[in-house]
Amino acid sequence: MQDAALRLQNLAEQLVGTELPVRIRAWDGSEAGPPGAPTLVVRHRRALRRLLWKPGELGLARAWVAGDIDVDGDLYQALDLLAEFIWERADDAPSLTEKLRDPQVRAAARALLALAAPFLPPPVPREEMRRPGRLHRHTKGSDKKAISHHYDVGNDFYALVLGPSMVYSCAYWESPDSTLADAQRDKLDLIARKLDLKPGMRLLDVGCGWGSMAIHAAREYGVRVVGVTLSQEQAAFARKRIAQEGLTDRIEIRVQDYRDVRDGPYDAISSIGMAEHVGAERYLDYAHDLHALLKPGGRLLNHQIARRPQRDESAYSVDEFIDAYVFPDGELAPLGTTVGLLERAGFEVRDVESIREHYALTLRHWVANLEANWPEGVRLTSPGRARIWRLYMAASALAFEHNRIGVNQVLAVRTPEGGKSGMPLRTRQWGDMSPSGV
Repeated sequence: MQDAALRLQNLAEQLVGTELPVRIRAWDGSEAGPPGAPTLVVRHRRALRRLLWKPGELGLARAWVAGDIDVDGDLYQALDLLAEFIWERADDAPSLTEKLRDPQVRAAARALLALAAPFLPPPVPREEMRRPGRLHRHTKGSDKKAISHHYDVGNDFYALVLGPSMVYSCAYWESPDSTLADAQRDKLDLIARKLDLKPGMRLLDVGCGWGSMAIHAAREYGVRVVGVTLSQEQAAFARKRIAQEGLTDRIEIRVQDYRDVRDGPYDAISSIGMAEHVGAERYLDYAHDLHALLKPGGRLLNHQIARRPQRDESAYSVDEFIDAYVFPDGELAPLGTTVGLLERAGFEVRDVESIREHYALTLRHWVANLEANWPEGVRLTSPGRARIWRLYMAASALAFEHNRIGVNQVLAVRTPEGGKSGMPLRTRQWGDMSPSGV
């Protein structure tokens, strides 16, 4: 009888049709695979049951969250090596159903089934979000539940990961040697300058998080800010920070859906890392709502992650791991789609800046913060939640590095009738920090 690791390696290679680039260590302590490569640790045969009951990314995700599988070695290297089997499958690659028409593959699947015995459905990790069907997504109630799932996991945990800036979006790096705190400050200041904030202006910060943009705008630029979030924990944390800064007379934090904001017009709107939650079917409404809340001549800064366009957009599906464990109901759109919808809502798009590499650097710093404080991160949440964040941030860093996804700052204006946008002739005069080396 072969050791479990060698059997797993042989069966997996028959199923995927190529050699595995990583080693395997099985529950019996045996190992197989290329020497020196990162090791995929299969701690329990229950991991096989998860994959057989839910083939694909969601089964892998459940095994990872439950601790049934792990990586020994460089996590980034392991994910890079496994990307072609998980995220980078060619559009014309055969599905598992198609592969099972091959007698050899069917035999391998039966052998894997025997190795996984007893074939009982494993419990779903408690960190997975259950929700109604797609027809009920992006209602105010479902959005509030999804936001709470992601953000109400404890402010102390986020502080551990994000650092003192408490900014949960892509930083803006002068160089890879900059500190995370400096890069986040520079990002907030870049947005403030793109919006041309001046003392006395009113700023609406949509998806205000823990209040960092609101505080920076009020303290450094003398504006009055309304910040809205659906997270009770974020709002409580932001209000406490604002009181400590002595800015309660300039900043109001509301637990409110942006669709319920009725006290416009505002001079400027910032939406930083929030639009990914809106959903494709609601995005034009989102753009119309923000357009209506701006005064003529007012500016919107929309900072948003984008995915690459697909040859068949109708076949696009969300990432199962991200949807179940990280950003429930979150959706990414190509940049061109976002710009087009903003223009359809009446905005004049004046500037687009891609800062994809900056997010990769940011995520690597967040991963390093979590790994350096791993026992505390587990204590503040749960082992499963900490594992979710480590995997999601490391995989996302690689996705930005390899151009599978990007992030863009889109500056748009509610241009008044007559066409006087109020924009400077040289629109990039705000960008006096020229990033280098990224």
